[in-house]
Amino acid sequence: MLKKIDKNENRQKRHLRSRKNIKGTAEKPRLNVYRSLSNIYAQIINDVTGETLVSASSIEKGLKENYGGNADAAKLVGETVAKRALEKGIKQVVFDRGGYLYHGRVAALAAAAREAGLQF
Repeated sequence: MLKKIDKNENRQKRHLRSRKNIKGTAEKPRLNVYRSLSNIYAQIINDVTGETLVSASSIEKGLKENYGGNADAAKLVGETVAKRALEKGIKQVVFDRGGYLYHGRVAALAAAAREAGLQF
């Protein structure tokens, strides 16, 4: 009998492989992306202390009204997380795509964060 491929399990394996090399520090924290079918989430994390410094998602009140889980929502979340990071004095981050392909919503979030002033 054929075994059905679990895409999320494969994504988690890719994420673990990439996390071996990606570490967020106080000087250069990690910008993590998680996308579900209907929403997208972004966090800036200091892995040394295990602390989330900044976060934004498409389920927040100001962001959810017009969009859900599409590329426009990802752009809005990217801009929001970048603005919040710059307010806290975070200018450089390490991008962690979470095992997702750098395509579509993930790429849109990254491009919007770069345009808003984050460097990675």
